[in-house]
Amino acid sequence: RSARTFSTTSVARKDLVQELYVKELKAYKPPPPPKDAHVGVVKAFSLPAVPKPPTLPADLAAELNAYDAAEPTKDEVEVKSSSAHAGEDVGKGAEAFLGFLEADVKPAEAHH
Repeated sequence: RSARTFSTTSVARKDLVQELYVKELKAYKPPPPPKDAHVGVVKAFSLPAVPKPPTLPADLAAELNAYDAAEPTKDEVEVKSSSAHAGEDVGKGAEAFLGFLEADVKPAEAHH
């Protein structure tokens, strides 16, 4: 009977390229950065200007009374009509909308 033997020399021997690569990685020392490397890259910090506190008007009571007495005004807004709403009362208010809903609907003519 012959016994098989395994060779252990290939396991014990390391890869030559890997060995050189690891050796060079360990030996690498990056160059030290120059002492003035930050000049031109980093800005000097300066605090922002202190905001001024709001000032109340001298006659605040008179302005509040004038505001309370004033009637609110309603600005008219232009409504652009699109082709989908042509002929309809768009933007005329609730009364126009209710009138539109209550209007008689003309039945569509059937094509024979």
